[in-house]
Amino acid sequence: MSKPADLVKEALAGSVRALAKLITVVENEMPGATEALQQLYPQTGRAYIVGITGPPGSGKSTLTDKVTKELRKKEYTIGIVAVDPTSPFTGGALLGDRLRMQDITNDQGVFVRSMATRGTLGGLSKATADAIKILDACGKDFILVETVGVGQDEVDIVKTADSTLLISVPGLGDEIQALKAGIMEIGDIFVVNKADREGADRLVTELNLMLDLNPSAGAWRPPVVKTVATLGEGVVKLTAKILEHRQFLLGGNGLERKRNERAREEILNLIEKEISRYIHRMLKFDLTFEEVIEQVVARKQDPYSYALKLTAPFAKYYLPPQGDEPQKK
Repeated sequence: MSKPADLVKEALAGSVRALAKLITVVENEMPGATEALQQLYPQTGRAYIVGITGPPGSGKSTLTDKVTKELRKKEYTIGIVAVDPTSPFTGGALLGDRLRMQDITNDQGVFVRSMATRGTLGGLSKATADAIKILDACGKDFILVETVGVGQDEVDIVKTADSTLLISVPGLGDEIQALKAGIMEIGDIFVVNKADREGADRLVTELNLMLDLNPSAGAWRPPVVKTVATLGEGVVKLTAKILEHRQFLLGGNGLERKRNERAREEILNLIEKEISRYIHRMLKFDLTFEEVIEQVVARKQDPYSYALKLTAPFAKYYLPPQGDEPQKK
């Protein structure tokens, strides 16, 4: 495989092969991955990111395929990151999203990448954000991120996307799910897919009722759109709502605020990752660590005191004395 720095140059020049290889380098944390991302970062920030999430079986992949086709009619270039679950037993993943997107994979204006969660909770892979940056830097206008299928608290997509589509399906318990505070608060656009099923109108009514009762409602009132993705019904309206939400965010400071918060979250996560890596490396060569474990198991020492002792250097240099306010430079 070419060096990551060479792959960056080739990908920015339009090489699809280099783009795919670069995502592989980053996903597998191969040597040079961080340097490649550092090199690409100045070229990012232009793509609009759409998150597509919902319970398994709600038709996320089919809707992603249909929305992509509508955006391509408007001559937008599209990057798709489709996240599939990883088996906890074998570590493998059936990257089946491509089976539902065979038509668009032949479109030169569309790049599809399937990624495994590798055990990560939250509906996204750890490398998803980096793959998005690579697609962004390589000039994609829209990046659609299809999550693995969320539960009540797997809402990482809202920290990643500019617009989040939350898909529901009649008959999957969505009537109760609509009352759950966590998952239902992340949607910018609500989609009732498979709307030809019995109970679709009732689900739309309940979602609208939930939105009407939302005490933290802002200027954007999330629309509820009915679709039948397999037949393409409602997809034109859904795509129009995505573009409408983008225009709404661009018209104020909503997009800037979202991206500021995303940058803050990313910086904190990277710092935590580096500190964690440092601690693990230090403990690997600490011959007394096994003794500490034995003492903790024997209740001769508590784990809290040891953790505070181990992280004391960080507290000494980065935490102000109690009562002191951080000083602005």
